[in-house]
Amino acid sequence: MKRKTPIIILSITLALVCMATIACAKQPKYIFFFLGDGMANSQIQSTEAYLTTINGGSAMNAEDLLKTENRLNMSKMPVQGMQTTFDSYALMTDSASSATAFACGIKTMSGTIDMDSTKTYGYKSVAQLAHEKGMKVGIISSVSLDHATPAAYYASVPSRDYMNNIATQMAESGYEFFGGGGLVSPTGPKKDGDSSNDVWSLLLANGYTGLNNRESILALKNSPVSKVLCVNPWLQDASAMPYAIDRPATNLSLAEMTEVAIANLSGIEDGNGFFLMVEGGKIDWACHANDAMATIGDMLDFDAAVGAALNFYEKNYRETLIIVTGDHETGGMSVGHATTGYKAYYEELLNQKNSFTYFAQNQWAEHKEANKDGYEWTKTDNLASNADMIALMNDVFGLDWSKLNAFQKEKLEDAYDSSMSGANDNNEDENKFLYGSYEPIIVTITHILNERTSIGWTSYSHTGVPVPVYAQGCEAVRFAGFYDNTDIAKRIAKIMGISQSLPIVK
Repeated sequence: MKRKTPIIILSITLALVCMATIACAKQPKYIFFFLGDGMANSQIQSTEAYLTTINGGSAMNAEDLLKTENRLNMSKMPVQGMQTTFDSYALMTDSASSATAFACGIKTMSGTIDMDSTKTYGYKSVAQLAHEKGMKVGIISSVSLDHATPAAYYASVPSRDYMNNIATQMAESGYEFFGGGGLVSPTGPKKDGDSSNDVWSLLLANGYTGLNNRESILALKNSPVSKVLCVNPWLQDASAMPYAIDRPATNLSLAEMTEVAIANLSGIEDGNGFFLMVEGGKIDWACHANDAMATIGDMLDFDAAVGAALNFYEKNYRETLIIVTGDHETGGMSVGHATTGYKAYYEELLNQKNSFTYFAQNQWAEHKEANKDGYEWTKTDNLASNADMIALMNDVFGLDWSKLNAFQKEKLEDAYDSSMSGANDNNEDENKFLYGSYEPIIVTITHILNERTSIGWTSYSHTGVPVPVYAQGCEAVRFAGFYDNTDIAKRIAKIMGISQSLPIVK
């Protein structure tokens, strides 16, 4: 009997995987591709540990962590794989080259979108191929719609910074739905070499309807429009949606925008189905800044968007494929820290009210303006003696000065001096290591708060670890195993019935 056990387990596992593809149509009619920018295993596990905590459980109790309500939609999907993320010349890819791999099935160099490493040839994305087949196409991102990841599904440019050129190609794509953030350079060049078109006029001339308030965007659920651009009313930074933790009631969440896109595309599709790409772009931005709570907030919003697709799948399971992955890991996020050993204290995050960006633009900006005159950084207790700043840290981040150890207080004092005056006791190399390019006091606050939680960071950039892939639905089993990021586009193309091998030159 003992010898048969592995065979039984293998049979059960294969049966569970095959359930994802039972009763499929010949080809999926509806394809969803969800990309969590900067998302890998650490971001997923930390978010589930946070969910466990807010749901009344313990992040140190396996029984609690395994409860269904404490798991993300994506990690409960039946087919799971892993993909490598390096590009042509870098173990740590950027979002332009990784998006090119996902969209076109080709490696390229960082900063390049849908072109080869020599920047000579442009390639068709799976979204373009879907559109050529008669499928409707939707593109959603929580960052600007001319950013690297969404751009890879409709544009080919030698530099991701040619954002006017990218937006021009967006206006010329003919795709049926764009939603989320805005445009960075809609009326002029982002940098030398970029185009200088009026993209708003081009969108209008090409038949697009522009919407930028919650009510009119939500109305698309019942009154779909054939070609529409939906931009959230409040854009926080670089024409991006605000972090979920900062979102006002007047904005749509990423999940709500996904629900609108599904309803709109379903309402206008003519029997050929649709392809929808959804990016959780600010997961990456939060990880760059080492802000765990901002990361987790956007992870939850991204996963709720996956949930919207799963709701659609329940009614269309014979014809739907859902794929979820990340383009790379950002920040070197770790589940654990040197100061906490084998313990986890996710309750430390529960009192953070705003992201690092919101704090910088609002409470910190006001505090610095009020306290900058006559500041003398050589004093050893500038922060400790400032009751207003002590209160701010507690009110916005839940960081109680009285509970910090001497080393943590010393780090905060140095960071406060640097933020207020540009000088402290550290040398230049120390400050670069401690703060990167971020506001010293803010990144130090999030570092200490995260460390107390048992979350660590090794970088302010991307890392090169492989990233998980989740899939459910028709042909989902193709995404099991370990493979390269370029294989995702190639498999999607095959599933769609594209006879040519990727990459396909434009």
